[in-house]
Amino acid sequence: MNNPFVTNGYVSPKYFCDREKETAKIVSLLTNENNIALISPRRIGKTDLLRHCFQQPEIKEKYHTFIIDIYATSSVRDFVNVFGKAILDELRPKGKSVWNSFLNILASLRSEITFDINGQPTWGIGLGAITNPSATLDEIFSYLNHADRPCLVAIDEFQQITKYADDANIEAALRTHIQRCPNAHFVFSGSHRHLMGAMFTSPARPFYQSVTLINLAPISLEKYTEFCCRHFTQEGKELLPEVVINLYKRFEGITSYMQKVMNILFTMTPEGGRCLPEMTDIAIKDILDLSSDTYETLLYQMPEKQRAVFQAIAAEGKAEAISGGNFVRKYRLISASSVSSAAKGLLEKDFITFDKGIYQVYDQFFLLWLRYKEGGVL
Repeated sequence: MNNPFVTNGYVSPKYFCDREKETAKIVSLLTNENNIALISPRRIGKTDLLRHCFQQPEIKEKYHTFIIDIYATSSVRDFVNVFGKAILDELRPKGKSVWNSFLNILASLRSEITFDINGQPTWGIGLGAITNPSATLDEIFSYLNHADRPCLVAIDEFQQITKYADDANIEAALRTHIQRCPNAHFVFSGSHRHLMGAMFTSPARPFYQSVTLINLAPISLEKYTEFCCRHFTQEGKELLPEVVINLYKRFEGITSYMQKVMNILFTMTPEGGRCLPEMTDIAIKDILDLSSDTYETLLYQMPEKQRAVFQAIAAEGKAEAISGGNFVRKYRLISASSVSSAAKGLLEKDFITFDKGIYQVYDQFFLLWLRYKEGGVL
């Protein structure tokens, strides 16, 4: 690795920071046949933590593991397509006898699977080919239940299933499948706290009391500082702890943002050199410059009322009671009802978040770009 501060996915334990207690807990729960709901804000490292857990010897050597990212899905048909592809992609490197056991069960789509010149199967299935999503889902769960090893399935951004318009009963259907599938256990990972909480803690919902709930907090400042300083030292560079402390406070411990800045700071620091606090703004400015055109386009494409509310929330930082008279007047917004409508649209597009009564801009680099654009200060 040219740079130890990984910004895209999981590489190996060497480049993974801490999470020792969380790893031990998740591995213990899964190997003792429990299902888990893992909840935290996005960009805090849920998926990488799960990949790290699945690499532990007691899981890697005994289980088939699958991570299904359903963030971009909008229907049960999408869900089934992503689910099936993820299983085939994971089984393909394990040999024909392994992946063929899946394809033999997948009767509804078997004729749609293509093979490359090496005889390896490829999931090139279009949504139109999935004519009966319910039947295909039955087959997927049948495979999981009859696989040659026990299976662990992590479904990332699980709250997306609440938005599927083509099947209002998908929660109940999945719960039934899971209850009838003792050979597989599941991690339901999600970033929308209120949606995930409602799914697993409301007596009226199918998944009520069916999981162990884990709320994932940010990595501790102490652990992240040690991690960063150690990697600088190993490469013959020096990192002042104040750099990490300031960065941690600035981004409230959210791993994704810190890693991106640390990646650039590592590049900026020559071998034998020292990384100083004043270099942080230079690194952040570099990130914002690279993303400037994207943010400009996103802002321009927002409907006018949504853009006004978005900019008001950005100016406030952490905004409360945004449909109240004080907020509406302070930012010269049209009306309380238009603010509520605009906020709903912004939430649906993940431009903002809402948690414990507080609205915030979701992408912290977008927020910094706005502030820099308007005032020239990071």
